[in-house]
Amino acid sequence: MGELVFVLGGARSGKSRFAEELASKSQRGVIYIATAQAFDAEMADRIDRHRAQRPVDWRTVDAPLELPAALASARRSGAFVLVGCLTHWLSNTMLAERDVDAACAELISVLSEGDGDIACVSNEVGLSIVPDNPLGRRFRDAQGRLNQQVAAVADRVVFVAAGLPLQLKPAPAP
Repeated sequence: MGELVFVLGGARSGKSRFAEELASKSQRGVIYIATAQAFDAEMADRIDRHRAQRPVDWRTVDAPLELPAALASARRSGAFVLVGCLTHWLSNTMLAERDVDAACAELISVLSEGDGDIACVSNEVGLSIVPDNPLGRRFRDAQGRLNQQVAAVADRVVFVAAGLPLQLKPAPAP
């Protein structure tokens, strides 16, 4: 059995750094499943910077759309698996006009299998302003549903704000 840790937070909250620290502390090999796609030069630069900041012994697997398959394969390796991030994957899935409900159900099925240690990072998008267009609102709603589904199957859920982790699940002892 492994542990699934779900790490949530806003943009630049420190959620990725927290998840990367979990991976480093595992004292095992790390497979980083990257989901971002470079649709413009700024994003390409951001992806390059993130890749350069990772330890050289971490293996990166790019899975902008095929996250469930990449996750199923990586967890069989015995390495600590870090998924960065579910928000990019969901956005990619929507922009590719795939069946979002089916894709999310497949992801939850793989996450529920319980083998290996996994940390999944995701943005909490429900705390910001209401998007001004239908696609933005559909994305926000789909991300909220996906976050709830992942939190339900996770062993631990950590919310990160201003670099400070707050454990949501299991609930801290009183």
